[in-house]
Amino acid sequence: MTPTLIVMLKEPRPGRVKTRLGRDIGQVAACWWFRHQVARLLRRVADPRWHLVLAVAPDAAVVSRAWPSHLPRIPQGGGDLGARMARALRRFPGPVCVIGADIPGIGRAQVARAFRALGSSRAVFGPAPDGGYWLVGARHPARLPPGFMRGVRWSTEHALRDTRDTLPGWRVAEVDVLADVDRVTDL
Repeated sequence: MTPTLIVMLKEPRPGRVKTRLGRDIGQVAACWWFRHQVARLLRRVADPRWHLVLAVAPDAAVVSRAWPSHLPRIPQGGGDLGARMARALRRFPGPVCVIGADIPGIGRAQVARAFRALGSSRAVFGPAPDGGYWLVGARHPARLPPGFMRGVRWSTEHALRDTRDTLPGWRVAEVDVLADVDRVTDL
């Protein structure tokens, strides 16, 4: 079965994307950075070894012209980040990985390592230096526990640990440590 790589992203509108970065450099500049970062990311991660799918917010952005028209899109739906990522993972039979759109270091090699890790593990994470993560994946997403990603303290140093705790007894792998861009110092 061909793996699926899902990129979680928001429609690029000033004041709605990269708002913490926008406080440092201005909302228009942060939006510009995000739009161009996503375009570079999509070129870097496109690969015939996996299907590339965009999970977009708001849901109406499935028809947005901001992203390449040839890429399939799914709405993220409501809820916190965990609910939206878990829903995206469960939409496909697996293996499936979900990544964020604001991590400049992601390329084909990192994605390929994550999918390889799912050969011997039930789940995989790409840790971030701040205690969060840039990638989460599952070999068989339909088997994820009902409480997967519930109670996670998002945007804190506890996010990865909290999420791993929602997979009790699971064999979990970790791959490359990559950083996202939240503030001007991250650029």
